[in-house]
Amino acid sequence: MAQGPKECRVKCVLRAMDEAYARLLQSDSKSLLKKYLTQEMYNELKEKRTPTFGSTLLDCIQSGLMNLDSGIGIYAPDPEAYAVFAPLFDAIIQDYHLGFSPAQTHPPLEWGELTAFQNLDPENKYIISTRVRCGRSIEGYPFNPCMTEDHYKEIEQKMTNAFQGLGGELSGTYRPLTKMPKCEQERLIDDHYLFKEGDRFLKAAKACRFWPVGRGIFLNKDKTFLTWVNEEDHLRMISMEPGGDLGNVYRRMIEGVNAIQQQVNFSRSERFGFLTFCPTNLGTTIRASVHIKVPKLSADKEKMKSVAETHHLQVRGTRGEHTESEEGIYDISNKRRLGLTEFQALKEMQEGILEIIKIEQSL
Repeated sequence: MAQGPKECRVKCVLRAMDEAYARLLQSDSKSLLKKYLTQEMYNELKEKRTPTFGSTLLDCIQSGLMNLDSGIGIYAPDPEAYAVFAPLFDAIIQDYHLGFSPAQTHPPLEWGELTAFQNLDPENKYIISTRVRCGRSIEGYPFNPCMTEDHYKEIEQKMTNAFQGLGGELSGTYRPLTKMPKCEQERLIDDHYLFKEGDRFLKAAKACRFWPVGRGIFLNKDKTFLTWVNEEDHLRMISMEPGGDLGNVYRRMIEGVNAIQQQVNFSRSERFGFLTFCPTNLGTTIRASVHIKVPKLSADKEKMKSVAETHHLQVRGTRGEHTESEEGIYDISNKRRLGLTEFQALKEMQEGILEIIKIEQSL
């Protein structure tokens, strides 16, 4: 019997994926995708689909196949992918999240006691700014590779309604990218408020389709609480301010997240906590970071690396992931987000930053 157009397309896609996977195996890629996706596992998973949105293995690994310099190389196209493609996700998650095994479950949400956090740099000698952000996905929707144009519009409308309910310190305005002049976008990007299109890893993962439809930013009046809509995750809620007052920044983020959660339901699993597009952001999804100037310590790359590893910190360039440091300024944050509480993640970051400042002072 002759094959129909659909069967032919499926065969073509599988053949192209086979060829791309073979190139990955033959490459010198250091990605976790290459490390854990064995030929046996690949054969087991390559024709599976998630039950609700029909996501495939290709939807998960296409970015890592196209970008052989990826560190991770995999994204979840929908919440069910973490279960359907569990052999691969579990192995990568255990490696990245420092031993979070398939037998473990993420603890319940615990913001903790705010008085445990302090101003990390009261004399403003080292820390330029502090931010705490978390990602959230809205229940009932897939993630980027499987989202339709209508999905983006629906999520944006839900969030527009939710933002109208924010009051006091959190009150502000939602600005859709479709109505924002390019010059204003560029100014907000330069000031580290707004995300930008063009990350090749996200593009390869089909996270930028229908751009700029459904994308936008909410900013409170003081620009100290903001929410990105439909960038990498459905939502990225961020609290930020100049200086090193981690306690105040964390407090504001908690208030914002709790207020928005009253308006929309977030995707969460018992095993992984809050579910996100990238497996590096599972669990608390918390990323607490500072822009910090440490020219003496940063001159000793090995010492900088050692301190970061000891305190489970991630060191990035001035403008974030895949960028270089400018004038000795780094973006330093907690690396662990899964298998510990929100409170523990913040404490880990605070202790690491205080140690970095102490070392810089001693040099």
